[in-house]
Amino acid sequence: MTESALQVRDVSKFFGGVKAIRDVSIEIAAGERISVIGTNGAGKSTLFNAIAGVFPVTSGSIHLFGEDVTKLSTAVRAKRGLARTFQTSRLFEQLTAADNVFIALGGNEFTGGLLRPASRNPERWARVERLLDRVGLPGRGLQLVADLSHGEQRQLELAMALALQPKLLMLDEPAAGFSPAERQHLIALLRELPQEITLLLIEHDMDIALAVASRVIVMHDGEKILEGTPDDIRSSERVREIYLGGSIDHVA
Repeated sequence: MTESALQVRDVSKFFGGVKAIRDVSIEIAAGERISVIGTNGAGKSTLFNAIAGVFPVTSGSIHLFGEDVTKLSTAVRAKRGLARTFQTSRLFEQLTAADNVFIALGGNEFTGGLLRPASRNPERWARVERLLDRVGLPGRGLQLVADLSHGEQRQLELAMALALQPKLLMLDEPAAGFSPAERQHLIALLRELPQEITLLLIEHDMDIALAVASRVIVMHDGEKILEGTPDDIRSSERVREIYLGGSIDHVA
């Protein structure tokens, strides 16, 4: 029987009188690639934050690789194998790209009250180079993050997430600000992820959401309204009406 990577059971999250998500249930097998789509305000990011432990749930439960993590912190969930990116950048802009990945690998120290990458451990620096190459940033390690393009910063965030060697990788709008060429590279990169990494993706770019996933979850107004294969989503009149307002036959 395939191991379950993630079980979200009847999860709701209320902010005062605002019901951000209501009774959402999702089960993801280890190694699956799942996309979550929906309009702005559908509850996608709230769901992500609940799974990651940023928001405590109002009701329901979350199990990660068979363990109930509903009341556990984000740090503990990370130790259990969960890594994620964010819609807004969480990078150290005055450090280099390589420094950021090195810190993600755990090679950091505090000097004069500032976080700096440690200078030792050449094997770890070699891993940094491999990770930068993997996400399409070869030769960019010495570049200050502040001088990278928005798309390159998103690629760097992915390298930092992969540095954690996650079992469950959650990506929140990874293609935001990408050029068409960068989008194609991202699709190839996500398709080439090792099978032992389970992928949960929020993405507005339908080309990426449908090209990468084996299963797609559609959210609307805080609820899961549809779940199916990319072909199911392409042919769904409800998705056309609620989310797209038109044809998605061009998506490959």
